Amino acid sequence: MLIFKSTVLDLIHRCDNLSSFKQLHAQLLITGAIRDDLAIGKITEFFGRFVHLADYACNFLNRIERHLSPFNFNKLIACYASSDAPQASVLVYRQMVRNEFLPCIYNFPVVMKSCTKFMGIQEGKQIHAIIFKMGFSYDLYVQNSLLHFYGVCGECQKACSLFDELLVRDVVSWTSLISGHVSSGFFLKSLSIFSKMDLKPNEATFVSVVVASGRSGCLNIGKGIHNLILKHGLDMNLTINNALMDMYVKCECLFEAKRVFDEVPKKDIISWTIMLSSLVQLKRPKDSLELFHDMQLKGVQPDRVILTSVLSACANLGALDFGKWVHEYIDSKGIKWDIHIGTALVDMYAKCGCIEMALKTFDNFPNRNVRTWNVLIGGLAMHGHGYDALRHFDHMIKDGVRPTEVTFLAVLTACCHSGLVNEGRKIFYLMSEVCGISPKIEHYGCMLDLLCRARLLNEAKDIITTMPVPADVHIWGAFLSACNDNGVKHSQELLDELVELESKDSGAYVLLSNIFAADERWGDVTRVRRFMKEKGIRKTPGSSVIEVDGKAHEFLAGDLAHPQFEDIRMLLELCNKDYREGRFHIHSS
Repeated sequence: MLIFKSTVLDLIHRCDNLSSFKQLHAQLLITGAIRDDLAIGKITEFFGRFVHLADYACNFLNRIERHLSPFNFNKLIACYASSDAPQASVLVYRQMVRNEFLPCIYNFPVVMKSCTKFMGIQEGKQIHAIIFKMGFSYDLYVQNSLLHFYGVCGECQKACSLFDELLVRDVVSWTSLISGHVSSGFFLKSLSIFSKMDLKPNEATFVSVVVASGRSGCLNIGKGIHNLILKHGLDMNLTINNALMDMYVKCECLFEAKRVFDEVPKKDIISWTIMLSSLVQLKRPKDSLELFHDMQLKGVQPDRVILTSVLSACANLGALDFGKWVHEYIDSKGIKWDIHIGTALVDMYAKCGCIEMALKTFDNFPNRNVRTWNVLIGGLAMHGHGYDALRHFDHMIKDGVRPTEVTFLAVLTACCHSGLVNEGRKIFYLMSEVCGISPKIEHYGCMLDLLCRARLLNEAKDIITTMPVPADVHIWGAFLSACNDNGVKHSQELLDELVELESKDSGAYVLLSNIFAADERWGDVTRVRRFMKEKGIRKTPGSSVIEVDGKAHEFLAGDLAHPQFEDIRMLLELCNKDYREGRFHIHSS
């Protein structure tokens, strides 16, 4: 009998479907082992693995444990609370109470944890009322779970009131209040609470305030907390290091983020993701591809988030070969396309000038959202395919996708690059009058550029004077560029506007100086140059990026730092010599 029972219990442990369980259940009924505590425990563990069996599990335990304690109900609640469907634990709790099992003090923290996970504010408040009625409000464990619940669910004022009523506060109480404020987006408030903390913080406390420092952009506070962590001698594990890296990245302090990254002996996928995505976001795509190469050498398998970041880096650099390799890698590894990877692939091909591949990828990707449409229309606009951009915009509307500000900016850019003045006017009208989207300075800039390119300067000037937001340097720069081809009628007015804006953009000043020089107004040229010098405005050096054997090489005007500079210089001299001597020919296909 003992051997049979042991075998059945082992089979229950390995059971993975309800049909097989029912056969084992029958054996337990026949032998009478169904009321054995160990058997009931194993059965509860089986139900705890399958959330969809919650109703069946409750009915089973109700029949078996009618005259027993609710221990196994508690166990089931805890299993579901840790699952991807924490609502099931509330269902089990309600079934338990409905079946006249009296909840104990150990039930409530677990049920509150479930309500916190699925943001069940109403369910949590109902259970809070029961806690109060049963006299469990003064248990610190229960109080801390309530603090965390109200904080995470956005009711931070209620959390603060509960905290103020606590007679005893431990580190979990402080951490629950702080982390709740962080989860609700009250980052500065969470840092203020931390500054009043009169207990030694634990790892969770430090992680919360490091996150708050990064999200609020408080670099100095973040550095201070970093020093506190070192001072308290906490174990610099991955959780803390990843939080510190993320904080430095969000404060745009890449040097410190990289230093923390380099000091981590064993990095996980989150560590690599933070650094790679941050380099892309902070306009360092070349560095991100180099880091991705290091990651591959260390044998770390990239996930979808990293691959999306790498594709974005390829798009920004125009690294088509590398982007194609990533596409092949995704397909060869059988990685399922999500909305982010699909959109990033369309964006990469579009920005690299592979419009056919961008369209093909777009057509083969069924799960498109508004951002996928935006990157395709933006890519078509960038390469002068104005009519194609308008056609896809029409398809987007017919598919029921609501355009955003970014969509209209891309379509207006397409009209601008293709000289489609009437179409641009219609789109601008559609944006504000039909879709109810108020144009921003970027949309006015596109419309102004479109009119200036068509030499409609009076209409362009009317837009500048009637737009509801003050014109910035880019607006005046577009108008100034048009003046470059149409005399210097407005040049003095533009100079006054630039001085008033106190702009540090060198492009507009250089363009204005060139207009004065073309009209031989050398005094005004000198005045513009002197003003730039006084304000510390320097011309941004030109740059270019080329891809050789899958590696991106960036060159700045006047930059001599490239490791192969001498070889490049010698080759250019040879090409220049051949050209002068008539031995250099350009072949067109």
